[in-house]
Amino acid sequence: MSERNVALDRARTALTVLVVIHHAVIPYTYYGYADKNRWVGFDGIILATDSFFMALFFFLSGLFTWPSLRRKSTASFLHDRLLRLGLPFAIAALTLMPLAYYALQPRDANIGFAAYWWKTVTVGPWPSGPIWFVWVLLAFDTCAALLYRVAPNCLEPINRLAQRAYSNPALFFAFFLGVTTLAYVPMRLHYGTTYWFEFGGPLVVQASRVLLYACYFAIGVGVGLAALDKGLLSGEGQLAKRWGRWALVTLVAYSFLVMLIVYKRGIALDPDHLPEWYEVAYSFALPLFSAAITFSFLAFYLHFDKPGTGFLDAMHEAAYGIFLIHYVPVLWMQYWLRDIDLPAGVKAASLFVVGLFASWAVTAVLLRIPGARRVL
Repeated sequence: MSERNVALDRARTALTVLVVIHHAVIPYTYYGYADKNRWVGFDGIILATDSFFMALFFFLSGLFTWPSLRRKSTASFLHDRLLRLGLPFAIAALTLMPLAYYALQPRDANIGFAAYWWKTVTVGPWPSGPIWFVWVLLAFDTCAALLYRVAPNCLEPINRLAQRAYSNPALFFAFFLGVTTLAYVPMRLHYGTTYWFEFGGPLVVQASRVLLYACYFAIGVGVGLAALDKGLLSGEGQLAKRWGRWALVTLVAYSFLVMLIVYKRGIALDPDHLPEWYEVAYSFALPLFSAAITFSFLAFYLHFDKPGTGFLDAMHEAAYGIFLIHYVPVLWMQYWLRDIDLPAGVKAASLFVVGLFASWAVTAVLLRIPGARRVL
C-alpha cells in the first residue's frame, strides 16, 4: 500500500468539491437562513450530501491507518497526526473560522473584527464550521494507535470479509449496513438531530452521528488492514464492475428519504411534532442511503480508474487546504450577495466558484512555503 491509489485519491478530492458545493447552496434552501432567494433543488442536494459525505471521509481516512502504524512507532504516528491534523485545526479554529463567521454578523452590529475575535475565543460561542471533522479524526487516530498496540489483530475479521467482497460485495454491504444502522438509530432516537456534544471551544461533534462516524472509520481501518487491491476496493472486483447496480440501490434509498421529507413538509399536520413512526423510519433510512451511496461512490471511481490528469488529479494536492480554507470565501461571498436580487442558482454558483478557486489558489501559495507541504 505504499503507492497511492489514484481512484481513492479522486474519490477523496471529489468529496472535497462536494463539501464546497454543500456550503455554497445551503443559504438558498428551504431552511436557508440568510437569503430570500431559494430553490427547492438545492434541498435535494443538501439531503444527499449531508447524509453521507462526512461519514465517507472517515471511511477513506481509516483505510491507511493500520499500514501507517506498522511502519511507525506510536509516538511517531501521533506526532505525524498532530502535525497533519492538530496544527491545522488549531490554526483554522483561531483564525479562519472567526474570520468566516464574522461575515454573518448583523450589519448593524457595529463590532470590529478584533472585538468579535476576542469575544469568540474567550466568551463564545466558538463555531468550528466544517473543521470539526479534523479534531474528531485526530481523536479516532489516537484511539486507533492505542488499539493497535493492545490488539493489532482485532480488525482482521473485517479485512477477511473485505477480501471475500472482491467477488461478493453484497455480503460486505449487509455487514456495513447492519453495523452502521446499530450505531446510528439509537443515538438519533435519543438525541435527535440538533444536539451536539461540546467539549469546550470549537471541540464539538453531532451527538446522533458520532458513533456512525466511528464505525465508518473503524470499518475503513479494517478494509485497509491488508491487500487493499485484492478485496472490496479492487478495481477488478465486482464492486467496481457493477457500479451501475449500486447506483440503482442508491436511487431507491434516496427516493425513500425524499418521500419522508415530502410527508414532513407537505402532508404532516404539524411538521414540528411528527409521529413516532416518522422518526423511526428516518432513523433507518439515513444509514441505508449513506451505505448505498458510499458503495456506489467508491464503485464509480474504481470503475473509471483511468490514467490521466483531469480536474480532480490537478486538485488532489490542494484538496486538504481547500477543505480547511473554503468556508471563508464562501461565507464572505454570501455576505456580499445578500442584498443583491439575483436568482438562487446564480448566487449559489458564485459562492461555489469563488469558494473553490479562491481556496485552491491560497493553498497553492501555502504549499510553496518550506515545510507547509508536510502539513497540507
